[in-house]
Amino acid sequence: DININGFAFDRANYDADADVLYLARGDSGEATDAALTSEGHGVRYGADGQVIGVTIINARWLLDRDGHLTITLPHEVRVEARDLAGALAQP
Repeated sequence: DININGFAFDRANYDADADVLYLARGDSGEATDAALTSEGHGVRYGADGQVIGVTIINARWLLDRDGHLTITLPHEVRVEARDLAGALAQP
């Protein structure tokens, strides 16, 4: 599991070629709404308005450059590199 500011994501898929990390939580099903954060990441919401997924663009590049990344979910959250290390190590 990957925990970001109280959101537990139980599924992660990293596309190394595109440097995009996809995170999903629970039996979320289809998103009923989506938004781009001010940082350019995608956030998907379920029917109850809860965050069900996040798409982090340039994940490794941002972590290598800054040692952390910022995601607005719906409030700004700082994510440390160690929090995503396992997900980015996937083949």
